[in-house]
Amino acid sequence: MSIERIESVVYGVEDLDECTRFFVDFGLALQEHTPERSVLTTQVGQRIVLRPVDDPGLPASVESGSGIREVVWGVDSQQALDALVADLRRDREVTVDAEGTAHTIDETGFGVGLALTDPVHLNYDPRKYNSSGRVERWNQSHGPIPDVVPIRVCHVALNIPKTGKDEAVAFYLDRLNFRATDIVEPMGVFMQIEGDDDQHNFLLCHRPDRAGTNHTSYEVSGFDDVIEGGNHMIQKGWREARRLGRHTVGSNVFRFIHNPAGGRVELAADMDRVDDSYGPNVHAETPPHHIWVLETNREAPVPNTSEGSALS
Repeated sequence: MSIERIESVVYGVEDLDECTRFFVDFGLALQEHTPERSVLTTQVGQRIVLRPVDDPGLPASVESGSGIREVVWGVDSQQALDALVADLRRDREVTVDAEGTAHTIDETGFGVGLALTDPVHLNYDPRKYNSSGRVERWNQSHGPIPDVVPIRVCHVALNIPKTGKDEAVAFYLDRLNFRATDIVEPMGVFMQIEGDDDQHNFLLCHRPDRAGTNHTSYEVSGFDDVIEGGNHMIQKGWREARRLGRHTVGSNVFRFIHNPAGGRVELAADMDRVDDSYGPNVHAETPPHHIWVLETNREAPVPNTSEGSALS
């Protein structure tokens, strides 16, 4: 009995139409668009919910402008959901809506939801790559990807103040049974939910020393999808936030796009999968953000190396 996945991410937004267009361009399926809200879904049925920033039904905002108001976690059984709700009610108010979703607030002020989940399990072919000794693709060429469609929301990252950071993390570890996988003491804590094997599904980042939206990450099928998905968003007028690279913690290939709904979105592929034998790894210093990032000297003069090689 456990939390299986991110079920929904709920945003309060200043421009509902623009934010809806962003997520449609990003590849999510639009299920509903009214003046009151937009609902979009990933391939596995997770929901991105956009509501006007002044909607009184939203949890109070921890930041100015648009941003994440609530993350709803999908629980695998009614028994597990009831047990989590009963425990949370020991020290905080929990309401249950008509659909059976429980709602409360974490230590920072972000909304936390719990709902029964019924995941869609896909039988799809990931991108196939060839190398000497490992051939995955015979008699078939790669072609352009006309539409990059995110498979799932794989993690959410939120910013929290440094004051109270330990209590903020403890809420998820002790009350929702998350597990710390990498503890980066100067920066934040990466956490994994019980029912998933990604290196992290959740990050609380205290480095900026303020509460707010950091990013949501979406798994796509392969490296090509990360690259082409970012290209598609740029071609549609959206702005890149971070160049193509590969993270150190989690190891995934990434590309970030600024999100008008708050923070950024990340296209991700090849995330580390870990079991209970992994971690928690405690880092006294913050590891480099990336193993590599795309670099170019096309727009700058080539440095003069005639006076000697760096290898000499």
